[in-house]
Amino acid sequence: MTNNCITEARTDTVTSEVELQPVRSTLSIHKNLQASYYHRNDTHDTHPTLDQEYIKQAKCMLQKVGSWNFDIFLFDQLSNGKSLVDLTFHLFSEYSLIKLFRLDVLKLRHFLVMVQEAYHSQNPYHNALHAADVTQAMYCYLQEPQLFESLTSCDILLGLLAAATHDLDHPGVNQTFLIKSSHHLALLYQNSSVLENHHWKFAVSLLRESGLLSHLSSADRQSLEERLGSLILATDISRQNEYLSEFRAHLDRADLRFNNSQDRHFILQMALKCADICNPCRPWHLSKLWSHKITEEFFSQGDIERRRNLDLSILCDRNTYTVGKIQIGFISFLVEPLFSEWARFSETPLSHIMISHMTSNKFNWTHPPQENMGETTKSTSKTLPQGSLGS
Repeated sequence: MTNNCITEARTDTVTSEVELQPVRSTLSIHKNLQASYYHRNDTHDTHPTLDQEYIKQAKCMLQKVGSWNFDIFLFDQLSNGKSLVDLTFHLFSEYSLIKLFRLDVLKLRHFLVMVQEAYHSQNPYHNALHAADVTQAMYCYLQEPQLFESLTSCDILLGLLAAATHDLDHPGVNQTFLIKSSHHLALLYQNSSVLENHHWKFAVSLLRESGLLSHLSSADRQSLEERLGSLILATDISRQNEYLSEFRAHLDRADLRFNNSQDRHFILQMALKCADICNPCRPWHLSKLWSHKITEEFFSQGDIERRRNLDLSILCDRNTYTVGKIQIGFISFLVEPLFSEWARFSETPLSHIMISHMTSNKFNWTHPPQENMGETTKSTSKTLPQGSLGS
């Protein structure tokens, strides 16, 4: 692995009127911190009493972070838009990873701030909120009996890191767009898992810049970076059938062994894949919000392609597709097959809940209530009082 590959620069967000811009250099820790949430307190009026109430409610929510009904939209409001930082830091503490791996608390906090800010807030879907949602889902899977009893602390560290960083610096367009527009990332990674390779290399660059793992030996750091990459690369949706077929074959043979590190790593890969596309398995009021967000991002890409006289990518034509049509296909061809096998592997109450929500949500999209026709997506599932944290 070369330094050139590790220090990938950040891609700019694709906007509705501009083409993808040349990449920018990764900000230094100092610059990131200057731009961070923790250095903006003097830019607006604060309401200390309301702020403290929000913080109290956020901490209260974290006590139930293992609930599948966890409302990440509400938590993001309560945490002033830094849900990924606060949730991931909490989970590191929950698993005693800070103590076990002798992590510097300040370095961990700085790393998580850089991760949060490396996501493009302009993206309707692939942003830090999605990463926080995936991290919370990953925690739910890590708590499942088979995984909880078998995974090592290193497995858990990697699982949480991969969930938090799996879409770092996502430009808001898919691999197909990058390839047909001859984007430099497509050329760099030779049209193969373009985004996933970039997310991985960007994550490694932030790990190195933060010095979070600098106290570990070079061999241990390299091993962690490679295993992190293997997890993130597994989220490439174009390789879904490859991973699913292998998973199904293992289950048919009943040959997965948790005392085998390779088998545990494969289970982590499948858990991350489930976490990444679990939105249709959430309660309807949350699933519907995510559905509108991903559709908005698809249609935004289609608008860019239309302006640039490119062939419109599948699902990206707002004149052809609807939210419901996209969701029915997504659930039928990707979500159902994956979660059916996960339920075979992990026959638990959580699996039954996810399958039940998925079935119900698919029915809702197939037979939409009249009041939901033409409904627009709201940014949050609940409304909070106005104050500095909600502004």
